Amino acid sequence: MAYDVTLETLRPRLLAAVRRRVAIGRVGAEVRPALDVVWAFLRTQSGLRTDGHNVLLYHHDSPAVMTVDFGVEVTRAFPDTGDVRCVSTPVGEAAVVTHRGPYEELHAAHEALHAWCARHGRTVGGHSLEVYGDWSDDPARLEATVQYLLR
Repeated sequence: MAYDVTLETLRPRLLAAVRRRVAIGRVGAEVRPALDVVWAFLRTQSGLRTDGHNVLLYHHDSPAVMTVDFGVEVTRAFPDTGDVRCVSTPVGEAAVVTHRGPYEELHAAHEALHAWCARHGRTVGGHSLEVYGDWSDDPARLEATVQYLLR
């Protein structure tokens, strides 16, 4: 798949999120258990979520194991409850691509962003996000937007 990288200014997103330290190759295995905790919490909070998306916020604090906030967009701030925290995503200039197709191929979008940064003399900053579109049983209809904040 060819990726069209754009530059955007990211706005803050409020998330209900569970934070985990995860080895880079294990993120996919951790998504569902972490988001299950968030969704269980959201089912007890009337009006906290309307139509927000699942969002993964990566903290680039280590090349092998990084901190990840596994979250869901919410409508307002709330007090931290158990493992679920209220998290605001960082703002700023970002390189962005949209991946369409199976999530197992999402790594190609990340590779495209890194290659674009190298070609354009840009440096990846301290955070990146994956914003997931609506679920489909058809893998060809899945969509995720990958955003790398830039220095």
